[in-house]
This record gives sequence, C-alpha cells and structure tokens, in this order.
Amino acid sequence: MSVRTIETELDARGLRVGIVAARFNHPVTSRLVDGCSARLQALGCESVDLMWVAGAFEIPLAAQAAARTGSYDALVAIGAVIRGDTPHFDYVCQGVTDGVTRVGLETGVPVGFCVLTVDSVEQALERAAADGEPGGNKGAEAAEVVVEMARLLGALAGGAGG
Repeated sequence: MSVRTIETELDARGLRVGIVAARFNHPVTSRLVDGCSARLQALGCESVDLMWVAGAFEIPLAAQAAARTGSYDALVAIGAVIRGDTPHFDYVCQGVTDGVTRVGLETGVPVGFCVLTVDSVEQALERAAADGEPGGNKGAEAAEVVVEMARLLGALAGGAGG
C-alpha cells in the first residue's frame, strides 16, 4: 500500500478572503480582526473584505450570503460570546457553531471559526492578544486555517487554489 500525501503551502497570494465579524464585544472582536488581517497580509493576501454584523448569532447568515456570491475563496467568522448568568450563552454558542459549520458544508467555501466562547472578558482578551503577547491571537490562527483549507480544497479539485 502506498500513502499519497497532499500538501499545501501557507500562501495566501491570489486568495480572496472575507471576514465576518460581530460588533458585540467589540474590544475583543476588533483585536481578533486585526490579528486575522495582519496574518493574511503576512501570508500574501491582497484581497480582504471585512463585513460587520451585530452579534455572533448573525454571523452564519452573513457568511452564507458572502459564500454564495462566489467572490470568496475563504471566509473567517469572528465573534466573542462571554458567559453570563442565563442559558442565552448556550443557545448563541450552539447556533453560531452549527450555522458556521453548515455554511462551509453547504457552499464548499472554507470558513475559519474564530468565535470565542469564554467565561470572562479576561479569557477573551487573552485569546485576542496582540502579536507577541502570551496566548497569541486566535484571529491570526483562523487566517492560517482558511488559507490552508482553501489551498487544500483547490488541490483536491485540481484548481489554482492548490
């Protein structure tokens, strides 16, 4: 038996990426957007559109609409849901997770999931750290994920994305 490895490069040149970000918890999400944008630029991406939505629950619909335009090779979903005293946290987290998953599966456009689900503002800020700070920036990590997935899907399809 032989195993064929399909490898891709972490190279965003020529990719069109959309970021769908929630305004709710803006001090956190803006830092995630900054980390994501900076990492995409460092990987050579020259085409990034930023789309703001009200909150995390609205991310899937906006991501689906963006994916259906055919204008994007990949999307990044950015939000921050911080636990409170009611079950609202659980409903929002489940809704955005299921919705973002469905967008990728139904459209074939990879969606990087960067919706923080945390217990406190402090935990959220740790995950949205500026470059070089302990904990890193989950937005930058999501940028790498979507570049890798866009390239892999392109390679599997035999297209230019690979």
